Amino acid sequence: MRDWYHIFAKNTGLSLYIWIVFCVLPFYFIFRSTSSLEIVFGVVATALFFAVFWLTYNVEGPKIYIGLSIEFVINIIMTYLFGYVYFALFIAFYVGIIRNRAGFISMYVIHLVTTIAAMVVGFIGDYSLFISHLPFLIMTVLGVILIPIGKRSRIQTEELEDQLADANQKIAELAIADERNRIARDLHDTLGQKLSMIGLKSELSSKLIDIDTVKAKNELEDIHHTSRQALKEVRELIGNMRHNGLAEELERVGDILDTAGIDHEITVDAEIGKIPELSENILSMCLKEAVNNVIRHAGADYSFIELSESKRDLLLKVSDNGTRNKQFLNGNGLDGMRERLAFVSGEMHITQTPEGFEINVSVPKILKEREEG
Repeated sequence: MRDWYHIFAKNTGLSLYIWIVFCVLPFYFIFRSTSSLEIVFGVVATALFFAVFWLTYNVEGPKIYIGLSIEFVINIIMTYLFGYVYFALFIAFYVGIIRNRAGFISMYVIHLVTTIAAMVVGFIGDYSLFISHLPFLIMTVLGVILIPIGKRSRIQTEELEDQLADANQKIAELAIADERNRIARDLHDTLGQKLSMIGLKSELSSKLIDIDTVKAKNELEDIHHTSRQALKEVRELIGNMRHNGLAEELERVGDILDTAGIDHEITVDAEIGKIPELSENILSMCLKEAVNNVIRHAGADYSFIELSESKRDLLLKVSDNGTRNKQFLNGNGLDGMRERLAFVSGEMHITQTPEGFEINVSVPKILKEREEG
């Protein structure tokens, strides 16, 4: 069972109290009548309108069209008898939630025509009843024209945002799977052949040890050499996994942004080859996290990445035209970047404007002097 306040349209930009005023207002128009029969009829029609609205709002299938048909009739009656036209605003939001395009257009046209026709007939029948709130009648007509289109557009935008979030999540999962596959291939290529060779030579050595000691000794030396080579390659593989070069990381994030369908521009105005390994590693991790945030949280369609240097610092800027909520600014990703930068006395500045979001990272060049020392 839904709560009572679900009779009000959601995400309209209007306060709940304004909608309550619209609910109470028809009774003001009804009780101005001098006929007891009209008063009773108006109260019953108003109660029926809200009952239908409550029962059929946000439903699918034929019920939504049945509910709208009943509300069209009630709106016409209330407009003609009492000059109360504001049920048309409730119906306008109702029309905006229709998913089917043909259904939306049909109900939109019917609602607009019946509302204007009821106002014109009522205006002709009782001039004084309508002239006192003529500006509000004009605003109501504008609402009937614009509200359904705006509501439908907002729903479609929310659906596209949900689809984009799902797509970004799938991209992240594919990136993880691709990285796992790469590691598996590297381990197979690095260790598979050499471990097979070690196994074969070990078996051969055990057979030769009593027959030909010299050959057995040679095989054992080969095993020793192969095992050391395998160990060296494993260490190199782990080292590459731990440290991503900044040039490779810039290329990788470009590919990821392409996959995500985000236009981007990458500008490098620094000598990457002369950046100290520690600084390069930290900048690479910050770049990776910043771009992941663009893809997962921004809802952006453009990103700008700039790597530059000043006399004192190495500078990284990642900006986009998306938005973030306040909770994101204290998220784990940004906290991790701050912790890495604090380790090398680096800084991070975040700028959020109506035009987008920007992260500026600086790492002092003095690290190079420390490493060389």
